[in-house]
Amino acid sequence: MTTTRRALAALPFLGAVPAMAQGNFPSRAIRLLLPQPPGSANDAVARIIAEPMSRTLGQPVVVDNRPGANGMVAINALKQQPADGYTLLLPGVSQLSFNPHLYPNLTYDAVRDFTYVAPVSDAPFILLASKKSGITSVADMLARARAEPGKLTYASAGIGNSTHLSMEMIADRAGVTFTHVPYAGTGQALTSVISGETDVMILVLAVALGQVRANAVTPLALVAAERLSILPDLPTQQEAGIEAPIMPGWFAVVGPAGMPDEIVNRINAAVREALRDDTVLKRLGDNLLIPFAGSPADLRRRMEQDSQVWGEFIRRRGLRPE
Repeated sequence: MTTTRRALAALPFLGAVPAMAQGNFPSRAIRLLLPQPPGSANDAVARIIAEPMSRTLGQPVVVDNRPGANGMVAINALKQQPADGYTLLLPGVSQLSFNPHLYPNLTYDAVRDFTYVAPVSDAPFILLASKKSGITSVADMLARARAEPGKLTYASAGIGNSTHLSMEMIADRAGVTFTHVPYAGTGQALTSVISGETDVMILVLAVALGQVRANAVTPLALVAAERLSILPDLPTQQEAGIEAPIMPGWFAVVGPAGMPDEIVNRINAAVREALRDDTVLKRLGDNLLIPFAGSPADLRRRMEQDSQVWGEFIRRRGLRPE
């Protein structure tokens, strides 16, 4: 785990419920809303931790997928619920740290509209090149981009997506220009790199690993703070010469604004206990997800850090979804 995940002082939480109700929590099932559909990374994380959380809390944790509008459908559903701990949300960094800067008319405030409960996991990304491009290293990619500005193309899953923001950040910090080719989803974008229609892209390692192992694409760098044992010879982006912020890929548990401390702490403890379970750790590892245990304050601090770094970048570059 990186140093940014160190424990921080707990933050105060607003609101109160009767002491008896808090002491009896939970007395019924807890609903965990997801802003993504079944089969997504977000969905995998939720289903990995739901059962061990249920054991610790003594009540079922029921996963409820509410995809749509880049997370806003699920978030709006959460905002309509009481702050009693019985309805929670498992968003990712995009909903909490990116969306507030990408969407001028967002229907929620990431600072005021949530109680931050527990971080859960992080996902590394990978920088890939098409075999047809002939690019075999980060140094090669940057040299070619400097020699012929705008000639190299990169694929993304759409404007404002992590696959877009990460490549734009690298271009910005390296002082180079790529031509962006957005697609309707990660699958189409990756297919374009495999076919040679586009030259490079960044995407979640779990999605790309099969193609890396099949030698269908050329891995250039791991977009993470540390190397991973699954690809021990692949350098991190910093080792490869990219001095840019690492694209975060974390997921976390939040609730409606105003949840009482006692309930927040009980749910946080259940998440922490799940992340100590050997079966959970294996399943996260199988999905190439890194456990990210911590306090509510750890999560809020991480959200604020990523919002500051990427928000400033998004505003300066004038990036907006189409």
